[in-house]
Amino acid sequence: MSDSSPILLTGAAGFVGLHVAQALLARGERVVGVDNINDYYAPQLKHDRLALLAGQPAFEFERGELADNAFVQSLFERRRPRRVIHLAAQAGVRYSISNPAVYVQSNLVAFGNILEACRHHAIEHLVYASSSSVYGANVKQPFSVHDNVDHPISLYAATKKANELMAHTYSHLFGLPTTGLRFFTVYGPWGRPDMAYFKFTKSVLAGEPIDVYNHGDMRRDFTWIDDIVDGVVRVLDRVPQADPQWAGCTPDPASSKGPYRVYNIGNNRPEQLEDLITAIEQATGRTAVKNYLPMQPGDVPATYADIDALRRDVGFKPMTPISVGVPLFVEWYRSYYSS
Repeated sequence: MSDSSPILLTGAAGFVGLHVAQALLARGERVVGVDNINDYYAPQLKHDRLALLAGQPAFEFERGELADNAFVQSLFERRRPRRVIHLAAQAGVRYSISNPAVYVQSNLVAFGNILEACRHHAIEHLVYASSSSVYGANVKQPFSVHDNVDHPISLYAATKKANELMAHTYSHLFGLPTTGLRFFTVYGPWGRPDMAYFKFTKSVLAGEPIDVYNHGDMRRDFTWIDDIVDGVVRVLDRVPQADPQWAGCTPDPASSKGPYRVYNIGNNRPEQLEDLITAIEQATGRTAVKNYLPMQPGDVPATYADIDALRRDVGFKPMTPISVGVPLFVEWYRSYYSS
């Protein structure tokens, strides 16, 4: 059993948040979950995720807006967490193009409030969700945390890059240990309905066409949720230290003279989008009707995670190809939606 002070988990009603909460509870942690349960997608799915955690004595939940600084300060005062996993954010590349104000509040103002609260409450370690989207216009594959990411192509990506810069400032100025995790296309049971694998499964089962962007010439580093959770928990336990090798004349974006790290967390195995569709067809026993479309604004043709640093530092080793993960997701989907 761990120290009696809790771990604060924001975005606890979200896809990754649910699974991280379950993993922390399984190893004897106390967890305080926070979420605003917004309507970006059906809130009922979020309530049903929380229902899986309800009744566990080591889990407590608070609903609130992290962009409300008074709420955040009160939360830290009352709960006195020792570590924080910040997963709450407004997700979605395309949604950020038409709804920029939401991202400013949820991804920038809220993160600033979290940083301030961590600073003033002597938090041992802040682990937060970044995104593979920060690589933006970069084309060198695989994407490396040692490369500059100065050309985001969506506001969502820009807010995630800003989170990394904000975290570095607090690590440098105040000695706050922070670790950012750049997630690569996470999928699995209880996932997000706005993600391609989820929408494809829904449409294939309903006999409806699926929109396939860039005429199918897309690759994604699809990462199974259990592999992601294993990496998050491993990183939480490894509090970063100042990098004695860091030098301002050759600055490494992944580390710092302060207690700061950034890692890719992905499957290290990009898959063709057409192969994902084939896996869904095989798992559902149905044929997809494909509507081929051009590339969408803010999107990129390929993602591919270099995970050498995460493998070296915490022993991260993704284990799940889409041939295993997709059938498990389809099984959950059919059970949850009775389809």
